Amino acid sequence: MKLAAMINKMCPSDTELGIPAKNCYRMVILGSSKVGKTAIVSRFLTGRFEDTYTPTIEDFHRKFYSIRGELYQLDILDTSGNHPFPAMRRLSILTGDVFILVFSLDSRDSFQEVQRLKQQILDTKSRLKNKTKENVEVPLVICGNKGDRDSDREVEPREIQQLVGDDPRRCAYFEISAKKNSSLDQMFRALFAMAKLPSEMSPDLHRKVTMPYCEALHKKALRSRKLLRAGSSGGGGDAGDAFGIVAPFARRPSVHSDLMYIREKAGGQAKDKERCVIS
Repeated sequence: MKLAAMINKMCPSDTELGIPAKNCYRMVILGSSKVGKTAIVSRFLTGRFEDTYTPTIEDFHRKFYSIRGELYQLDILDTSGNHPFPAMRRLSILTGDVFILVFSLDSRDSFQEVQRLKQQILDTKSRLKNKTKENVEVPLVICGNKGDRDSDREVEPREIQQLVGDDPRRCAYFEISAKKNSSLDQMFRALFAMAKLPSEMSPDLHRKVTMPYCEALHKKALRSRKLLRAGSSGGGGDAGDAFGIVAPFARRPSVHSDLMYIREKAGGQAKDKERCVIS
């Protein structure tokens, strides 16, 4: 199979994978400009650090997993730090299932923005689920990035503790360095644990599948209508039957698709027969 044909099969319009809606999640990364949101996403997807800064308007990524024989889809929304369209930010929050709020330890303004964002997320989700802010459960971690710059710190630990609270099951804090790849794996593991998702979604706990290997897996999928367990062949490593691949050229779902997604999540009645790869 040629690469182009395989890419077409892995694009968001594909329904062959048959991932149940209950296994589809969206991770939203929020924070001010220049705090390192895109660097965190790059570490998550590729393991690399991008040293050049390019302002983000909104970037969308998609990752597929097969974990212990079951399929998952994770959409990643890397949002703008400028928030030129408040309605789009609200839509991002409404569609989000797990959240990463990022501030820079050397910027008090970015910390204050995270304070506002946490409040907005709890307000928005409590209305969606008809619960109080105290009772609504939102898997959320706060990251103090640029932990390699201790001499420039503008945010004190006591302020961070006050924002995070005392219950790590509701909100957790990690001091990280996207540049040095410090504490990122622990942060992702904690986030997925809060959401009751498989820990193997963390980048350090699954194999990164190559394109040729993905082609072989996809041929199996077409025969069996699901991705079979990878076993120990074709990739090495010690992640067993957990592997993942980034979908090439994933497209941001339409507003209509997002609204349908919100309604489904709010109702809490995901149907296995529905496909979660939406365009």
